[in-house]
Amino acid sequence: MALPGYEGPFLLGVDFGTESCRAAIFDLRGNPLGFAGTPYKTNFPRPGQAEQSPTDWWEALKASVSRVLDQTGIPARQIAGISYDATTMTVVALDKEGNALRDAIMWMDVRAIKQSKRGDEAESWAKLYNGGGTMPVTAEWYPFKAAWLKENEPEIYKKAYRIVDAPDWLTFKLTGRWTVNLNTAAVRGYYNRDFGGWPVEFFEQIGCGDVFEKLPEDVLPLGQPVEGLSVKAASDLGLTPGIPVVQGGGDAWHGQIGLGVVNPGSLAVITGSSQVMSGQSKDKIYGKGFMGGYTDAVMEGQYTVEGSLVSSGSVLKWFRDNFARDISDATERVGLNVYEVLDKKCANIAPGSDGLIVNQDFQGNRTPYTDSKARGVIWGLSLSHTADHMYHAIMEGVCYGTAHNLKVMEAGGFNPEKLVYCGGATKSKVWMQMYADVTGKPVTLTKVGDAVVLGSCMLAAVGVGLYESLPDAARYMVHESDVIEPNMERHEQYKFFVDQYMNAWPQMAELTHKTVDHIS
Repeated sequence: MALPGYEGPFLLGVDFGTESCRAAIFDLRGNPLGFAGTPYKTNFPRPGQAEQSPTDWWEALKASVSRVLDQTGIPARQIAGISYDATTMTVVALDKEGNALRDAIMWMDVRAIKQSKRGDEAESWAKLYNGGGTMPVTAEWYPFKAAWLKENEPEIYKKAYRIVDAPDWLTFKLTGRWTVNLNTAAVRGYYNRDFGGWPVEFFEQIGCGDVFEKLPEDVLPLGQPVEGLSVKAASDLGLTPGIPVVQGGGDAWHGQIGLGVVNPGSLAVITGSSQVMSGQSKDKIYGKGFMGGYTDAVMEGQYTVEGSLVSSGSVLKWFRDNFARDISDATERVGLNVYEVLDKKCANIAPGSDGLIVNQDFQGNRTPYTDSKARGVIWGLSLSHTADHMYHAIMEGVCYGTAHNLKVMEAGGFNPEKLVYCGGATKSKVWMQMYADVTGKPVTLTKVGDAVVLGSCMLAAVGVGLYESLPDAARYMVHESDVIEPNMERHEQYKFFVDQYMNAWPQMAELTHKTVDHIS
């Protein structure tokens, strides 16, 4: 029977993030009834490369669904619909049965630099998504990784029946049907309905024009029913066969939906290992320094605008694992959160970290420079700086990157009235206040911090007809919980450091590129 105080029907959302698979059950009022997460590992074969095992993903999903059903006590028959998201630009080569032929090439992997250079040289309407054609393409995106696979692992490429993005792998695993989701096809594969769909000639110029033989023909928008849950998937997951499965897409854009950013006027800031800033425009919009507008990518009839940081929370994790292992081990033993302890240790450090500035581009820059060879830069170190300063400066660096992206969006004509945040960073009051102080804009938080998986459940609700539209679902399922106002005195102090941050990378780019080329 359902949990006391809650009535069905219930919705199951699945979120494949960078570090774990989360499953959650929500009711139709947006109340989270249970969460369960299962981690998996990332392998880094060489600098700039990152891979994960799809077998690990599926095992993690099985564990997470089992635990969330146990937590809630909700019978599988009361699940009215399922939707899901996964990381984008995570390229998976599969045989006809959906078995992975190699580990997935992850979103953060930038090995396809040579192939992306061909994209820079190509002439195509596809590149309107790259700052209206003013910005370089990035080695992260789907076609360049597909071309890399063809050239460097030709036997795998030839053998592959499908080469798809991670959400489309999951569609097949759940339903047995091959589809491409319109969301990641647009935002990471150059698919543009305004120009007829796939830019075939662009893919040919890159070197993988034949990849369309390995892509499903059906391109479905977010929220469209796909099929019922297959017998095999239901058996693996402990669910009922035939539960409607609704087309999902990329994790960040499910987060945007889960924050209620489904109409023009707001900007979603989805924090995590990376960070995506995404919002809607009723008009086509292109501008230097940001991505989009992606046609129909989230809401059909609208355009989605994006800025993003490749590395954000992942840099804090890097610091924790390499420079705060003693604190991490000690807090784990006594059941404390290591990040809360680190927050307290640096809470009284002044804006600017006593002159220490960190550029967080440890794994490249997506916007505003779109530079796969970008790497982190730390400057201003002195003998008076401590590990606490470094941690504080990393958090500031992520906020500086956010402010930089806001500036280029506004210069391009996209001026959001409200910024709504979700993800791991929202657990830190220190960091959220810092975001507000650096940008000078209030931070709006919602009741459900894990907006990504809520977004999946909202899509499920719309897909099975429980709500008419996503704006309708947002009215009932997304609830604001707090607004953190900026300290304008600190904002004035931060302006100097934001300018320093913005001015530094153009001066460091050539030196960094030479180093990256030397070790590649």
